[in-house]
Amino acid sequence: MTLPNPPQVLVLNGEIDLHVSPEISASLAKLAAEKPSRLIVNLRDVSYIDSSGLAALITAANNVETYGGKLMLTGVREGVRTILENARLDQFFLLYPHVDAALAAT
Repeated sequence: MTLPNPPQVLVLNGEIDLHVSPEISASLAKLAAEKPSRLIVNLRDVSYIDSSGLAALITAANNVETYGGKLMLTGVREGVRTILENARLDQFFLLYPHVDAALAAT
């Protein structure tokens, strides 16, 4: 079965901070412009994310939701999960243990 708008996967790594957030925002906006049914952001190799990185993810989630798509975060490590939980964003984002789980989700 082929999805009408196949999901896109963006793999991030390292520290997501003020220095790299603009590039990530641009990448997410470009992917969202293609209107995939699911935009998956793999955070497996991300060790830290600051408020500018969170803002990039929130903006992307809102952009994807405007056309009925879903933004999904996968592979969130414990340190990043704690940051999401402290900001209560673990309740905002769709979180999955790995990309395959996000792809299998309905």
